[in-house]
Amino acid sequence: MKIKFDSRQPYQREALNSVINLFEGQRLKAGTFELTLSASNELVSELGLGNQLTIDNDTILTNLRTVQQANSLPKSEVLNGLNFSVEMETGTGKTYVYLRTIFALNERYGFAKFIVVVPSVAIREGVMTSQRLMGDHFRELYDNVAFDTWIYDSRQVTKLRQFAQSNTLQILIMNIDSFNKQANNVIHQERDQLSGRRPIEFIQAACPIVILDEPQNMESEQAKNAIASLNPLCTLRYSATHRNLYNQVYKLDPVRAYDLKLVKRIDVNSVLDDPDFNQPFIQIQGISATKTQVSAKMILDYNSKVGPQRKTVSIKGSGADLFDLSGGRANYKNFIVDEINAADGYISFTNGLLLYVGQSYGGRTDEVLRVQIKETIREHFDRELKVKKLLPSIAGPDVKLKILSLFFIDRVINYAAEDGKIRYWFEQAYKELSILPKYLELEPLPVEKVHSGYFATYKGIPKDTRGDTAADDEAYELIMRDKERLLSVEEPLRFIFSHSALREGWDNPNVFQICTLNETKSELKKRQEIGRGLRLPVMSNGERCFDEAINRLTVVANEHYDEFARQLQTEIEEECGVSFIGRLTNKKETRLANLKPGWRLNADFHALWDRIKRHTRYSVRYDTHTLIERAAHKLATSNKLKPARISVQKSQMTMTDVGLETQLVSVREAEIYPEAAFEIPDILGYLQAKTELTRQTLAEILIKSGRLDEVKQNPQQFLDQALSAITTELRTLMVDGIKYECVDGKVYEMLLFENREVNGALTNMIDVENSIFDSIEVDSNTERQFVESMRGRQDIKLFIKLPGWFMIDTPLGKYNPDWAIVKEHDEKVYLVRETKGSKEELKLRASEWAKIRCGKAHFDALGVDYDVVTSASEI
Repeated sequence: MKIKFDSRQPYQREALNSVINLFEGQRLKAGTFELTLSASNELVSELGLGNQLTIDNDTILTNLRTVQQANSLPKSEVLNGLNFSVEMETGTGKTYVYLRTIFALNERYGFAKFIVVVPSVAIREGVMTSQRLMGDHFRELYDNVAFDTWIYDSRQVTKLRQFAQSNTLQILIMNIDSFNKQANNVIHQERDQLSGRRPIEFIQAACPIVILDEPQNMESEQAKNAIASLNPLCTLRYSATHRNLYNQVYKLDPVRAYDLKLVKRIDVNSVLDDPDFNQPFIQIQGISATKTQVSAKMILDYNSKVGPQRKTVSIKGSGADLFDLSGGRANYKNFIVDEINAADGYISFTNGLLLYVGQSYGGRTDEVLRVQIKETIREHFDRELKVKKLLPSIAGPDVKLKILSLFFIDRVINYAAEDGKIRYWFEQAYKELSILPKYLELEPLPVEKVHSGYFATYKGIPKDTRGDTAADDEAYELIMRDKERLLSVEEPLRFIFSHSALREGWDNPNVFQICTLNETKSELKKRQEIGRGLRLPVMSNGERCFDEAINRLTVVANEHYDEFARQLQTEIEEECGVSFIGRLTNKKETRLANLKPGWRLNADFHALWDRIKRHTRYSVRYDTHTLIERAAHKLATSNKLKPARISVQKSQMTMTDVGLETQLVSVREAEIYPEAAFEIPDILGYLQAKTELTRQTLAEILIKSGRLDEVKQNPQQFLDQALSAITTELRTLMVDGIKYECVDGKVYEMLLFENREVNGALTNMIDVENSIFDSIEVDSNTERQFVESMRGRQDIKLFIKLPGWFMIDTPLGKYNPDWAIVKEHDEKVYLVRETKGSKEELKLRASEWAKIRCGKAHFDALGVDYDVVTSASEI
């Protein structure tokens, strides 16, 4: 199976263009139009060819503020170095975006040297796998451009000469640990193979654009100095959880990603153990040591004023009596701490009991783990049944979708050993569930074929690790190599067991269930935990599935849903400054919206559906003279051009025991004289390739703008402004002149209402009488207020929320209108309405408002009344 990538995703293009537009005014790539040698974007030195900026910092700051304004971000007061931050939620294609940005920068400006710096082996392997999967896609998008992608290897440092001297696109992937230690890293040592040069000098000569993947893990002074030692032209920082934001250019936070349905919805299955106060309970949470004392935290029961409760207590040294700590509970007599051993991680008691960190005594930990495993398998089978039912109507009868479940365990021996308890419990539960009549139609595979583990090993024996050892590297490489194989329905593996240390850097789009099997409550960060399964799944035809009923991630947790949600919300609010309240659902607190008996015979629904069910196609007409006038005016009123400049930055480098440190000591700018530097480009050829307008039309626009004389001052900035002015006015005129016509014989089938269930959180489902469903799911306060008002009105005979499969084609992508309504006063009228918090165009995204205008044109063709409202009172 070959994964297909969609180059048209609006939010990814926004992130891409936000970075591209930072360099507006930079010369075009050589070859796009003729340039003299001195106008090249490459800086030539004895070591190789380097990227070169021809715009100054003031221009970049102006561009930055323009980008920030367009993306509703706070404007930078000053240019905080050439560092730029892009925030993208986990699972939304961050790696795709920054890899594609490399190719776009190369195509647009000719920048050819790029380094992707990562904080771990897991992420490094993920980046390399992504580039391998996306290589053909990028070649198709960018005119089959030649490029090299490789991982830096200290055993092959001579390849850095190729990196510096090649005139083709070079993408180098480096782990921060390979160059952040001056004393140990090969890259800082003189090599005979490089004529006595230090390998890093070839990187410095290339003036690479550096991309940091997960930069929050590279914020130490040592890491910052190491990155600066690469002599980057600029640094682009991509993460979902930035620690510091440097000149932020784009933001796709968890809430927006969730609202745009770019990630799976999240369900939580809580497996909880009610305390049994009839026996002593002890759970060791952790042990810590200082130079003077050893302490520990444990959970036990104690007598409170309202009865026995479970709490965490801290103890120091030996001699602690749990009878006293529990408030005199008789169950704890003779439980006196004998030793707290920080080296081996255990506590011993005078009665002979010994407990390691994570272990419990007296509780039902094993029972909870067994139930978690069984619940995960049950969820897996249920998801397979749902996919089998829904997928044919989405993608056709021959398309399949593989379902994966992921288990994180904290002690490898519990699964890896032949008699491991987790392995035994899994196989037992799988056998029990797979023979239930409900699941027989799935034809479950034999248990020995469906599960496997990915663990670090020592001499062939799986072991617990921290996630940053050489043995972990092998496990990362194995699981990343298997990423594509796991997507194939022909591959029997369905259930994956992994050590919790592997949680970062690995995910798979087809993970639908995640279960953390810790003997204590999971200490993973919730965003890390759910991040392994947030991506939208891939079908057997290589395309993403966008169906909301299918795209749900279930987390099987050993804690209460409220606690899980509260911790997740806190993490998101602290890390992103946004609120996630109300967007997480408890699997056991959801309900279906049921079709009412006899809904097919509802005369009002039939009359409404007959009016709106037909498909349409659109054509676009616009007046060329109007386009010329409007585009010329917009170009004429654009900002005045600035001459291209070269920025000269001088740094001092010193050797220390922690690495190569750099200090910027001066910056000066040298003006380029365009008359001597380059020739006038083929302006019309460039604009024609981008807009598909005739040369005559383009010439009239440029002449009427009155700015042609300015071309020689800064050709690229002029082209940028001209292209922006023309495309903006062209899109406006296309929407103004759009015309829809009905397609004979093609309609939306009523049967889809039965095949596509609506399942929402209890708090988001509102009971209604005047609809074909017994309840309606709302996604916002505006929708909630609308439904609350509509359901109580006597003049509203029927209203339905139009389902996600009711889509209208527009030049800007698919559009799904909100409501279809039957209203009766003196006579019945049939309406389609869009609900928005504001009708003011400026308060809506331009593309969203344009889609609404296209929706009106579509319903005008059907003879159906369509409008935008802010409340039910406007109906």
